[in-house]
Amino acid sequence: MRQVEQEWIETSLDWLLAEFGRGRLHGTVLLPSDDFLPGVYRGTRADIRAVLGILCAHMDVDPARVELEHYSDDAQPELAAHVPLNSSWQGAAGHHRMRDGRSIIGVKDEQAATPMALVATIGHELGHVHLLADGRISARRRDHEPLTDLLTVFFGLGVFAANSAFEFSRNANGYRTSRLGYLTEPMFGYALARYAWLRGETDPPWARHLDTNPRAFLKQGLRHLARNDG
Repeated sequence: MRQVEQEWIETSLDWLLAEFGRGRLHGTVLLPSDDFLPGVYRGTRADIRAVLGILCAHMDVDPARVELEHYSDDAQPELAAHVPLNSSWQGAAGHHRMRDGRSIIGVKDEQAATPMALVATIGHELGHVHLLADGRISARRRDHEPLTDLLTVFFGLGVFAANSAFEFSRNANGYRTSRLGYLTEPMFGYALARYAWLRGETDPPWARHLDTNPRAFLKQGLRHLARNDG
């Protein structure tokens, strides 16, 4: 990770702390467990709406301000079903726009199959409510999308966001990689380290829920912060 990215993370987390306060900094870190999403998850639209309701409550977003819409991504055919190939995909899995004073949050139906990525996506779009809809920043700000990813870390959704940042899957036809969001795994790892450091956590218990790469980058970031006293 470049020094300029590290400095951006530090400065931006300080800004989020000034905007949302220490109460939010020390809020609950959501984890991929039955305590977060109890019951049977089938990936239905009703399940998506249930996740939205949970995240609205967690992120202090009035659900009356939000309208959920579903859409399908037909622009990426599943060629792997016909020929062996190695494929990669990168991009946003949701969108946010304003209509009549309400935030319209769009989520791909395909995201429902992966609860980890679904939570990261909805959390990111609800982050736009805090930043864009509430007028804290402008959509013309060049870093507004990465800043929204960072907000999910500050709001205790970092495990979901970091674990969804890069995915690798393999089948008989080849393999597929995908990136979700606007921060890289090293950036998420350092953001989580800085977040833990600000919370006074030198060995955060929630770190065990991270995938191998984000957890390694988190530990590396904590060592750096310990050497440099934060």
